[in-house]
This record gives sequence, C-alpha cells and structure tokens, in this order.
Amino acid sequence: MGEENSRRKEFEEVAMEHVNSLYSTALRLVFNKEEAEDLVQETYLKAYRFFDTFQKGTNIKAWLYKILRNTFINKYRKAVNTPNEVLYEDIESVNSNLAYEQDRDASELTDTLEDKYSDLGNLMEDDVKQALDGLPVEYREAILLSDVEGLSYQEIAEIAGVPIGTIKSRLNRGRKLLQKKLWEYAKDRGFIKREK
Repeated sequence: MGEENSRRKEFEEVAMEHVNSLYSTALRLVFNKEEAEDLVQETYLKAYRFFDTFQKGTNIKAWLYKILRNTFINKYRKAVNTPNEVLYEDIESVNSNLAYEQDRDASELTDTLEDKYSDLGNLMEDDVKQALDGLPVEYREAILLSDVEGLSYQEIAEIAGVPIGTIKSRLNRGRKLLQKKLWEYAKDRGFIKREK
C-alpha cells in the first residue's frame, strides 16, 4: 500500500502540472469540451497505468502528449471503423465539419464602431483561434506543440512518430498557412487597406 501511495504521489508531482496544456490541445483536436475532458482523462489513466515505463529524467510533457495523440488516433479509428490506417485528411474532414457547425452557431457581430472596437482583443484572439483551428490537423498539431507548448523539434517528432525534417516542414507550411489566413482576416476586418 505504501509503495502504491508513493507511486501515485510521484505521478501527481510530475504529470498533473500539464493537465491544462493537454486539455487545451485535446480541445483543439476534438472541438468539444466533454470529448476533450474524456480524452485527457483517458490519457492520464494510461499514463498512470504505464508510469513505470516512463524514463525518469526525460520530458514527461512530451511523453504525455504522445499518449494523448495515440489515444486520439485510436478513438478516431474506432469511431470510423478503420482499424488499419488513419489519414489526417479524414480527421481534418471531421474537424472541419465540427468547426463549421460552431461557426454557424456563433452570433453576428454588430457593425457599430463602438461595438466593433470595444472588444478588439477578443475579436483578434477569436480570429487567431479560428485561423489555427482551420489548419490541417498535422500542421495544427505541430504548431500547437511547438509554438504554444514549447516542445522541441525532437520531442514533437517523437510524439508524432515522424522524422524531425517532417516536423520542420509541417511547421513551416503551417505557419505560412496561418500567416495567410490572418492576413485575410486583417484585410476583411479593415486593419489593412485592400490594394486597388
């Protein structure tokens, strides 16, 4: 009993500090609060169950993200009954449909000057979130893990199970797509004058 308590305490000390980061990433993968909570809970259950396989001194955050990613992919496989292979294009199609439904349900912004600029910070944050959510899942995942969570190329490559060069390529392409989307938002919102 004492050994189990010691294991639980050690797990809580090193792993639980990352729960908010994992939840944020899970939410970006499934676009649903309850599903994201379930995904994180299942990730932590698996992590605790296999905590003895974790190599002390390595990055626990990267290890947890790998479990989260694999759990997400496995859940997706079960959902679409394709046990042999999951294509990012298929995942992206599901996520795009969910994002479209969320956007459709969003309330319209009023056009009055006061309303338009009083909540500029939230508006820009929403535009960035929407642009990020609109990226293909492999680019979104790389950007979230690198730019939001601060993981190294090597750690992201290990999580995704691909070479570092592929991660660098995904980050480069993803950032360019994100930049293009945000440029369009800026033009649409009147922050940048349209060329005549």
